[in-house]
Amino acid sequence: MWAQPYRKSDLEAGARPLYPMMLESPELRWSFIRKIYSILAVQLLVTIAVAGVVVSVPPIATFFVSTGGGLALYIVLIFVPFLVLCPLYYYHQKHPLNYFLLGIFTISLAFVVGLTCAFTSGKVILESVILTAVVVLSLTLYTFWAARRGHDFNFLGPFLFGAVMVLIVFAMIQILFPLGRISVMIYGCLASLIFCGYIIYDTDNLIKRYSYDEYIWAAVSLYLDIINLFLSLLTIFRAADS
Repeated sequence: MWAQPYRKSDLEAGARPLYPMMLESPELRWSFIRKIYSILAVQLLVTIAVAGVVVSVPPIATFFVSTGGGLALYIVLIFVPFLVLCPLYYYHQKHPLNYFLLGIFTISLAFVVGLTCAFTSGKVILESVILTAVVVLSLTLYTFWAARRGHDFNFLGPFLFGAVMVLIVFAMIQILFPLGRISVMIYGCLASLIFCGYIIYDTDNLIKRYSYDEYIWAAVSLYLDIINLFLSLLTIFRAADS
């Protein structure tokens, strides 16, 4: 594997190892990676479509914020993704149930994203979308480049988990005792950095650690990283714009 001469066709076919001392077939791993990013692309397109409908049709957002039934439904939609994650993790290898659960998870989270964007200016949304796209693409390319050169990011796992716990406590404090616009911007900046770390960590796992039957869970992990990064940047720009 290491003795083969470099050829452009080998690179395009994914024949070169993705990282040093790679024991599995690079072709199979590349095929797995393409499958993950295909699922992720569909999730993001569904999210954009659903969120776009919610933002462009004002009566939908009005129903959710001005009626008791709409408010109750909004609360349900917030908890549905978390509730679906449990059976999705358990059945992530069971086709086609895994795709059905993934669809429920994606659509419900897309509604939450859409309702968040419905009360945000178009300028702020556009800035957040552009910056999210640039950051995700840059970090993905960097992680593949770093993995090829032998860097490993598995050590980030415990630190990122601890950082998310701090972020959750920070959010609870902010809800119970609002600290003002500056604290909201600080929260958004911390969340953005944490989910940038998660993009690197989960991409590294995609390259090296996820087994071939964990494609659903790998796609969910990256999808959550991207959505949370977008919402964090949206929080920063919205606080700065207010």
